[in-house]
Amino acid sequence: MSEDGNTSTFNISYTNFFLVGFPGLSEWRPFLVLPLTFLYVTIISANALVIHTVAAQRSLHQPMYVLIALLLAVNICAATAVMPKMLEGFVHYANPISLHGCLAQMFFIDFTLLLDYNLLLAMALDRYVAICHPLRYSDLMTSHLLGVLAFFTLTRSLGVAVPLVVLTSRARFCRTAVIRHFTCEYIALLSIACGDLTFNNHLGLAMRLATVSFDLALLGTSYTRIIYAAFRISSGGARAKALHTCGSHLLVILTIYLSGLSTSIVFRVAKTVSQDVQNLLSAIYLLLPGTLNPVIYGVRTREIRQHIEKMLCGKEIAREVREKPERLQNTRVKGKLPG
Repeated sequence: MSEDGNTSTFNISYTNFFLVGFPGLSEWRPFLVLPLTFLYVTIISANALVIHTVAAQRSLHQPMYVLIALLLAVNICAATAVMPKMLEGFVHYANPISLHGCLAQMFFIDFTLLLDYNLLLAMALDRYVAICHPLRYSDLMTSHLLGVLAFFTLTRSLGVAVPLVVLTSRARFCRTAVIRHFTCEYIALLSIACGDLTFNNHLGLAMRLATVSFDLALLGTSYTRIIYAAFRISSGGARAKALHTCGSHLLVILTIYLSGLSTSIVFRVAKTVSQDVQNLLSAIYLLLPGTLNPVIYGVRTREIRQHIEKMLCGKEIAREVREKPERLQNTRVKGKLPG
């Protein structure tokens, strides 16, 4: 036995683990599968509906709506990286997963979260140009610039997610094969690793702080200037529309960053918080954006909402038109029958 109390001297490193999320809810696990499945289906359906609306309507083929559709597509990927394994964990108390599967899940979780942050930056740039330089909007926000922004988003997300995964893959997991979490998050994996993890902890914290601090500084600067420019618009209707659009983006930003901040604080500061509470905060952090974003953009964005209503109501009207002759025919037939 080594001085730090683990079995690292025996060169033991687990390559297969068991995810045990929400250990205090063992009796309620079977009853939670159905509502969580419904939540997953709702996330997929709601995000896919808005994405389909943007893709199907040529009038929505504009940078702002394209970026919204990309953000919602990332929401679907993020939920898919988490929910299937989480649901499996509610069926089986000890949910098996290999080290490679764990690292793959960790990569997709971190990658999709970083894509969210970077897409919010791109959307802030789009709104900044649209409100602060409206006459040059069509000249500046071109398809070429969207391509550059997409490349920047992917590169920056990979540049943070890949080093974390590579560094974690080199750690040795000798404490236990049980991960007390429903998913393979970076902090959850480090909690069962052995040896000197100072560099891993400092790197993860530094990358998160650098990313979040830089993004929040840019977002704060952009939206401060956007709101200032919006209040200077002489037309009341145009001013209200600009502020309404920015309000939707700010709601999404607050949802993502506040949930992430609360999770980080609890994990790193509140040592007395139960494992179930920590896992619940992680679930909110990972799934809340995918749940709220399609509602925020589908309801608050007038152009998207109108097309969704037209599409859904159009189908309802068409169905009524098809069913009306049948109802009339049935009424005539019933009228000829003896009462």
